[in-house]
Amino acid sequence: MNSIHPLHEYIANQIGDRIKDRRVVVMYDKREELRPFFAEIADGRNVSDGPVAVSFGRRKANLYVFDGSFLKARFAAESLTSGDQPDDLVIYVPGLDRDAKGSLLMELEKAGTCYQQPALKQFARLVLRKRFTDVAIDEMLKSDMLTYADLAGMAQDNAGAAQGTSLLKSVFGGSDTVAIVTDWLGDTCFDADIQAKGAFGELRDAVLARIGLTLPPDATLARVRQVTFRYVLVNEFRSDLAPKAELQGQAAAAIKNVPEPKANDHQKAIREVAKRLRERYSAAYVEATDKIEVELGLSAASVSGTSLGSIDTFRFEEAAVVAACFDLVASEKFEDARTLMGARESSFWVNREVTRKSVWAICKLMVDLGLVAVAVDATIAKANGNPSTWVDRYVSEKDGWYALDQAQRRLEAFLSSVDEGVEERAVAKIRAVYENAVRRMSEGFLRALQKADWTVPGVLEQTRIWSDVVASRPVPVAYVMVDAMRFEMGHELIGRLTRASEVQIRPAMAALPSITPVGMAALLPGASSTFSVVATKDRLGASIDGVFLPDLSARQKFLKSRVPDLVDLTLDEVISASAKALQKKVSNAKVIIIRSTEIDAAGENATTTTYARRVMDNVVEDLARCLGRLATIGIGEAVVTADHGHLFFAADRDPSMRLDTPGGDPIDLHRRCWIGHGGSTPPGAVRVQGAKLGYATDLDFAFPASTSVFKSGGDLAYHHGGTSLQEMIIPVIAVKLKVDGSAKAEKDAVTLTHDFETVTNRIFTVQIELGAASKDLFAGARKVRPLVVSDDRPVARAAIATGADLVDGVLTLPPAVKSNVGFMLTDDRVKHVRIQVLDAETDAVLYVSKKDIPVRLGV
Repeated sequence: MNSIHPLHEYIANQIGDRIKDRRVVVMYDKREELRPFFAEIADGRNVSDGPVAVSFGRRKANLYVFDGSFLKARFAAESLTSGDQPDDLVIYVPGLDRDAKGSLLMELEKAGTCYQQPALKQFARLVLRKRFTDVAIDEMLKSDMLTYADLAGMAQDNAGAAQGTSLLKSVFGGSDTVAIVTDWLGDTCFDADIQAKGAFGELRDAVLARIGLTLPPDATLARVRQVTFRYVLVNEFRSDLAPKAELQGQAAAAIKNVPEPKANDHQKAIREVAKRLRERYSAAYVEATDKIEVELGLSAASVSGTSLGSIDTFRFEEAAVVAACFDLVASEKFEDARTLMGARESSFWVNREVTRKSVWAICKLMVDLGLVAVAVDATIAKANGNPSTWVDRYVSEKDGWYALDQAQRRLEAFLSSVDEGVEERAVAKIRAVYENAVRRMSEGFLRALQKADWTVPGVLEQTRIWSDVVASRPVPVAYVMVDAMRFEMGHELIGRLTRASEVQIRPAMAALPSITPVGMAALLPGASSTFSVVATKDRLGASIDGVFLPDLSARQKFLKSRVPDLVDLTLDEVISASAKALQKKVSNAKVIIIRSTEIDAAGENATTTTYARRVMDNVVEDLARCLGRLATIGIGEAVVTADHGHLFFAADRDPSMRLDTPGGDPIDLHRRCWIGHGGSTPPGAVRVQGAKLGYATDLDFAFPASTSVFKSGGDLAYHHGGTSLQEMIIPVIAVKLKVDGSAKAEKDAVTLTHDFETVTNRIFTVQIELGAASKDLFAGARKVRPLVVSDDRPVARAAIATGADLVDGVLTLPPAVKSNVGFMLTDDRVKHVRIQVLDAETDAVLYVSKKDIPVRLGV
């Protein structure tokens, strides 16, 4: 062959790859740019009379050059393509376009591949990129008169001196000028080489050609870097503003003084440079951006957050946007807030700081709550007078009203751990929206309940849970009685049951009044036939088969008499015991009673609602761990339910919502119920005789008709005893557990690091990534559950994460990704913690801290 040069080699290899894939290649070249290339391939042989054996790189093939007759070309190819497996063949058709509908070589094109009008300059550009920058190549290729020979000469390795080999390429190791500008702005380490090799002039040309900025020839590199950084940031920021956005104050004049790019390609490159700076040189980007933001006078007062687009150029934009979102929440414009948040909640600035991520998380929870409240309000208005319909709408899988309470609980739990950055107007508004929805729900359901004579047909009664659900399960069975667990909490628990092979949830109607002595007794055997609420010696209690059950001790004694092969444990005992000790405790039991009082105790006794919310939010995780422990010791059946639900607002009821009590002869009085004889029903309350509720008693019961409370002393935001859906609808969860033993720990499955030796804030961050073992075993992402425990009890929950998705405590961690996970401490009293990471599906331990980490809040 006469001449081998880089351009020839590149084109030959490209065609060779197509031959390898499809065996037959038909190439159309209307401009006849590749005639010299095929002449080089033929090496002087005649390729128009018939196919000639040649080489395209390392691939041998037959070449035929079209000479004006398609029939001749078909005939020439027939002998090579008629067999079951065609020989490798290239047909070159110069001077013509392909006829897509009537090509006489259609069969060959479809059997192989068609390569139409190859762009010679594009081939040359890809070859030249090995030695020149894009800017230099643009200059070299700007003439329309360049021939194959010209381009081949440029590509020769010895052509560098004549053509001006790129100095920038030798400094930065690449020819992509966007990458060069990015690297130069992000890292000053290149400056010495730029100076030593005299590449500043070429850098100026590259900046001008790629982003449209003319740099002064006599300035220092540090100075032109600052000018370029300002130009890139301002023009990215400017291009992302809403069309009618107006800057205010100093910023308006400062931004106006920064030149704008004149070409769309320049603007596109500016955005790409800024994006790469954030991704690759985040520290340099932050330092430069913060300085320029101050110099320009940019702040949240400069422009409304609603006028900012989706790109997070400057730090102030994040604060301005979230402030605008809070304003929209305060105005009940939840859809607008969701749209505005959606463009930025995963932004560069949000993800840099956990505190800011927390503020955005709270804003999102507000928006979620607001949207659910709007949807619930719309359906409340359409609800009829059938109480069964109200229950169905509350518990519906698709759009159940319980989601309103779930959204409120999650928001309030998060708010309890974030001290600043949250707009109080938005907080007040969203709380009012929630309370209004609950009020309407409560009033409507009570009216329906009264109309139906205090019965709810078709809904499981609490007194039948033992007979209809527990007694029908194979033994041994765990019966978990959770004091004050709302239906929405039961729904959340289902999502955390990693050891469940089958799980069903259904609603049940709690017995009235919805207080612990009544509800817990209604869960016992025999309650389905002879349950009543009675008073003995002025003490209130339940009665089953004539046995008076006023307290826990009486209920435990009753249970033992009815179920001899029974073990009674607390939730804490199950969680804290070793597997061996737990196995010994339940070894011969047919029924394992597990009692949880944490929710009600926190609500009734906590000195602050903040602490109560943290405790309550942790109970769901405790219950999931409890069931997981039972599975490891061979307990395969469980039923989880509650004595009643609750209402939990942000603050105690306003004085206007505190009702006078009925007076008379009270036997028991709670904020949400009165039990006794005589007296008069105050305005805003309803009274019902015990017989109406199905009880063999002479007691009367009075309940607030809305979300009000009776004047019974104490300052509480937490209430139960009444007739609201939140108080009366309890979850009944039947679970079949996988009893395959303890999940084995995995070594090196994840890596966890943190930069603190002591936990000093309620929100603290760790970094988690998949370790070598997980990368080998799992090609894709892995679901893990990060936990913080103290004495084997969860005391913090994973609340926020950057770099990976976190949903209900489960982190979906892709390979090669470092995720920052923010934990929210739920128990302020602990003195030390350990961090764990479990497999979300098997509970296998993937990581555990080697030693305790001290907790000193406020240090």
